Amino acid sequence: MNVIPWNYVARVLRYLKPYWRFAAASIVLTVLSALAALLVPWPLQIVVDHVLGKDPLPPMLAKVVGSVGTHKMQLLVLVVVAGLVLALLINVLQVLNNYINTKVDQFITMDFRSELFLHAQRMSLAFHDRRRSGRLIYLINSQGDAPAGLIMTIPLLAESVLTLIGMFWISWTMDWVLALASLAVVPFLYYSVGYYATHIQDRLQRVKSLESESLSVIHESLSMMRVIVAFGREEHEYKRFRDQTHSAVAARVKVTMHQTIFSLFVNMITAVGSAAVLGLGAYHVIKGQLKVGELLVVIAYITAVYKPLELISNTIGALQDRFLSLKNTFKLLDTEPDIKDAPGARPIKRATGQITYEAVEFSYSGRTDTLKEISFEAKSGEVIGIVGPTGAGKSTLVSLLPRFYEPKQGRILLDGTDTRELTLKSLRQQISIVLQEPLLFSGSIAENIGYGRLDASTEEIVEAAKAANAHDFIMRLPEQYNTILGERGAAVSGGERQRISVARAFLKNAPILILDEPTSSVDSKTEAVILEALDRLMVGRTTFMIAHRLSTLHHADKILVLDQGRLIEQGTQEELLRMNGLYRQLHEAQTSTKSRRTHPVHSAAPVPA
Repeated sequence: MNVIPWNYVARVLRYLKPYWRFAAASIVLTVLSALAALLVPWPLQIVVDHVLGKDPLPPMLAKVVGSVGTHKMQLLVLVVVAGLVLALLINVLQVLNNYINTKVDQFITMDFRSELFLHAQRMSLAFHDRRRSGRLIYLINSQGDAPAGLIMTIPLLAESVLTLIGMFWISWTMDWVLALASLAVVPFLYYSVGYYATHIQDRLQRVKSLESESLSVIHESLSMMRVIVAFGREEHEYKRFRDQTHSAVAARVKVTMHQTIFSLFVNMITAVGSAAVLGLGAYHVIKGQLKVGELLVVIAYITAVYKPLELISNTIGALQDRFLSLKNTFKLLDTEPDIKDAPGARPIKRATGQITYEAVEFSYSGRTDTLKEISFEAKSGEVIGIVGPTGAGKSTLVSLLPRFYEPKQGRILLDGTDTRELTLKSLRQQISIVLQEPLLFSGSIAENIGYGRLDASTEEIVEAAKAANAHDFIMRLPEQYNTILGERGAAVSGGERQRISVARAFLKNAPILILDEPTSSVDSKTEAVILEALDRLMVGRTTFMIAHRLSTLHHADKILVLDQGRLIEQGTQEELLRMNGLYRQLHEAQTSTKSRRTHPVHSAAPVPA
């Protein structure tokens, strides 16, 4: 029976290494607490046998107390005071131990959660595409305390084991038959713990899965709040959450009942043992083999022996929850990032921006041929337009450049070097990205712009905002650059959010720029302001511009036309129009649409009756 996966224990102990001094102090306090606990029954024995009874004090104790031992009232006062001092000592040791253990607990939890958080960030976008964010949040936050929880049970179990050994030894010296009789319950405890541990794992796993799903529902609903409100689906989401949470609560209650029944079973086993010891001990007193005070001490010790046994049994049972959490968290840590630095990868300084795609192919999980045989070259400083129908693979094409995803076939060269031979950090430092939906943090405007370069000065942040045509609207805000944007930048308009994103890209000052339809969701007036800023941003940079409105590509040096994952046309706008292919069809469709909007066709006037 292996109720404790020792490989987990060994792996967890490394998190204790930075706090070994606290651990050493905890060990010392644990030993002192166990020794102090051994003294607890003795004041009662002295009162019964030597204060109330007529037995003389043992020679060693009589020598310690001196003449006080001959006066019963003085001895009673001394014993009572000694009991109070002993209680105070035990409580002081407990307070100190709790302080140290709480400190170690919190710091280990922080370290482990930080490691999980960092590892989750290192995983590729493909990994996150396959997993719900709520489940990762649950794993990091709710199960991230598992190592600390396991470590903190070690002093508790150690104290119980030490107390168990000490009290059993003293009981043995007083009445070895009673001591052996007290061990009769151990086999029953052993097998009950084993049975419980092997049958609770599946139930606990289901509970954790349901609880993580409940958190996923919350996360998804809060992130989709605008859609929920717009469609009036508050009651629907409430019901969805209630149904999911009800399942999780029902499963948790069921598991808790199993845990409670197990604790009850353990307690009843020890109660039977205590009753047997009490009966046998009383028989020994009647036979004159044991004094009443000694019986009280033995009973106290045997009861105290059973308390650690109960604690050990219940703790090992409760640890199954910890072990399951460790299994889940270690599974995340043991998942190797599918995109990482290759052995011998080297950093790159500021790139010139020459980019070559050579027969690049890519497919998402569950889909095939997202990109097929893509080959083209972008010279340093060129503006590359990318167009095509929805789902043609435009965003995927540019996402391969910073290695958000890895090509299945082919390679991408930056300044003649395969991007897989470069360190991820230095590669991504070469690229600025402005997305269709501006992604902003809930902090201030200055913090969001400064995210482009964390060591930027206030003056540099302001200059970047000016270059992005954002400074004027920022200065009109009551808090100006200290304005808190709120969740997803809700404090400002869509166009203003986009200009903050552009300012962030200006501040990063990378030689390569990716613009993923940055003006598709703004009005024409705002688009003109943003495009003016983007024109300045593109100067001297190799730029990939995904565009839905072809009019935004008037300054492109080359346009790539994608369709169903294939690069079917490439060239300048004039060359593509002469090809009479897909680009020309898209161009004519947008031109005719614009013409209809500019010169609407009015319905004929009604004929008079």
